[in-house]
Amino acid sequence: MILYMPLFRRCATSTTLTQLHAHLFITGLHRHPPASTKLIESYAQMGIFESSKRVFDTFPKPDSFMWGVLIKCYVWGGFFEEAVSLYHEMVYQDQTQISNFVFPSVLKACSGFGDLGVGGKVHGRVIKCGFESDAVVETSLLCMYGEMGCLDDACKVFDTMPIRDVVAWSSIVLNFVQNGQASEGLDMFSQMISEANVPCWMTAPWTPMISCYNQSGCFQEALKVFAKMQEFKMEPNQVTMVRVLCACARLGRVKEGKSVHGFVIRRAMDPELDFLGPALMDLYADTGNLRDCHKVFETIEEKTILSWNILISISTRNGQPEEALLLFNALIDMYAKCGFVHSANKIFEKIKEKSLVTWNSMICGFSQNGYSVEAITLFDQMYMNCVKMDRLTFLSVIQACSHLGYLEKGKWVHHKLITYGLRKDSYLDTALTDMYSKCGELQMAHGVFDCMSERSIVSWSVMIAGYGMHGQINATISLFNQMLGSGIKPNDITFMHILSACSHAGAVEEGKLYFNSMSEFGVDPKHDHFACMVDLLSRAGDLNGAYQIITSLPFPANSSIWGALLNGCRIHKRMDIIKSIEKNLLDVDTADTGYYTLLSNIYAEEGTWDKFGKVRSMMKSKGLRKVPGYSTIEIDKKIYRFGPGDTSHSQTKDIYRFLENFRSLVHAQVYDSEPDNSIVGISEFNKENNVLSHSEKLAIAFGIINTRPGTTLRISKNLRVCRDCHSFAKIASKITGREIIMRDLNRFHCFTNGSCSCKDYW
Repeated sequence: MILYMPLFRRCATSTTLTQLHAHLFITGLHRHPPASTKLIESYAQMGIFESSKRVFDTFPKPDSFMWGVLIKCYVWGGFFEEAVSLYHEMVYQDQTQISNFVFPSVLKACSGFGDLGVGGKVHGRVIKCGFESDAVVETSLLCMYGEMGCLDDACKVFDTMPIRDVVAWSSIVLNFVQNGQASEGLDMFSQMISEANVPCWMTAPWTPMISCYNQSGCFQEALKVFAKMQEFKMEPNQVTMVRVLCACARLGRVKEGKSVHGFVIRRAMDPELDFLGPALMDLYADTGNLRDCHKVFETIEEKTILSWNILISISTRNGQPEEALLLFNALIDMYAKCGFVHSANKIFEKIKEKSLVTWNSMICGFSQNGYSVEAITLFDQMYMNCVKMDRLTFLSVIQACSHLGYLEKGKWVHHKLITYGLRKDSYLDTALTDMYSKCGELQMAHGVFDCMSERSIVSWSVMIAGYGMHGQINATISLFNQMLGSGIKPNDITFMHILSACSHAGAVEEGKLYFNSMSEFGVDPKHDHFACMVDLLSRAGDLNGAYQIITSLPFPANSSIWGALLNGCRIHKRMDIIKSIEKNLLDVDTADTGYYTLLSNIYAEEGTWDKFGKVRSMMKSKGLRKVPGYSTIEIDKKIYRFGPGDTSHSQTKDIYRFLENFRSLVHAQVYDSEPDNSIVGISEFNKENNVLSHSEKLAIAFGIINTRPGTTLRISKNLRVCRDCHSFAKIASKITGREIIMRDLNRFHCFTNGSCSCKDYW
């Protein structure tokens, strides 16, 4: 596990940390207490406390240290009440011996929460556990009492300490200062120096002394104390230097401040200025040295919100609103790229005069993090406010329309970008091609593609992917050959798309041909390429050939590869193969909920409920939940969303009445719903009703009720459409005489007159 510690330190974003978390799952290291403890701490440092708690909750038996780390993390985040609740939960469970490591954080939470009563009870627990002589715990106690204004209690704790180290002395001095008794603090400092058992040459007692003078407004005296430290050749720490820089800033002593800055550099006290950077920025800002302030900011390796706020405040104070706005934009962009979209939006909303860059940063942040509706809403606000738009604005909103399958909005955006004079742009044309493809309008997608003056490998790959998603294998192959004829070489993404197209169409020989040709173009097959080949062979019934690919892989098969074989076994009802590779299937360590859901559903269909329960228990132990399915439908330029069993819509009664009547109508013909065997413990009748309330059916029913006869229905599903809903859509298209275009996780299904474009091969 120690080998992974540098990787944790290099996780600068939530995405990289999540990737490392997934790797720990795959290697099985997540079961080790040090790995889970470090994950808890790392997520908390990024402000993702929900993930910290989820890691903790899924660990079988957390020890006292893990409890302590989680409590400490909540205290870091200012969640004092939650930290105290965790402590009570730990005591209530009484399953682990409370270590001394836990108490300092709990006591800090008590003072932060302002609950002296709970603090007193924790003090009693300290005595009960035998830690009344522990220097760290006792110091935490006197800090708690001091921070809550109970100086008498703090002094009692201090007086009864068998050994008063420099930290204890520093804490009692600070308690006096923080409670407005700076002179008593100075007296205590003098007493400390006179004590024979306290080494006056150590750093810690002097740092709070400088703080005492600063908080009393005696900045000159604070600098004198620092000068004395130099005389005694004492080594200051980072906290000391922050206090000294503060004194220099308040006195306006830029010369002395630069001297201190040089001292910090020579001693390499903070090479990346992560700790001292804000204090140096504050010094140069207060003394009017804005250029030096900006230099310090650029040097800071990990810029915190404090650093950004100082720089923004400086720009505002010095009459540079444009500079302040640029900094706000950078801050929005940073939060969005790290996945903290809500934090980015809070900053966005506080900016009164928003520039084009500000709008673009927020729309792009929403779009790239999956908040497509919010991105489109913000774009509409921008348009209504007559804010000038550029290429990036349109790229972001087109991406949002693609994600939702929002065709009418996409067409409107296309029209607007033409009126804005941005039509001839390869990036926009590629985005439009992708959007029309994902909205089910292949003809329009190819129209945009044909009008491109220059086509990059990305443009070709997007168009190839579009035809592949629609199952049009001949057009896909033709386009691939045209690309080769134009002199463009395919890359790994291009091969992914054409292999996927072969898989959707059942074109086995063509798939083998393209897979074998990858080496001719210098492209090495990756996990996804092998997964496509296993999927292709498995769907076609060549399960032995698919398994041979897995056994000959140059690397371990992941959940995508095993899942492809598993799905093939399900399609062809080959439980014998599943039983023979069962150990391999259960040994796959992944955070992919789809894989476990598929495996558990197969066991449910076979009625092997013990194995079904085992897989679902595995999911629960890893903190994984089945991804909830939902479907969206576009009607009159609006997107409506439905979840399974959704009853939130105003027309809920009409929707379910329609479905009941529809079921009665078609039961006498060719359609019988397939009960959902993945739901345990309910009757067959209720299982059938559950299938009736799948999100695809709710969306189709809503569309039929609210549109004129003959209107095409466009539906998007975030997961793979189930067999029952696929059959339902075919019958609905026949009875109503409508075209139903449905995009699921993998491909498009175009239902007309009782048949589907996928030819029931999906």
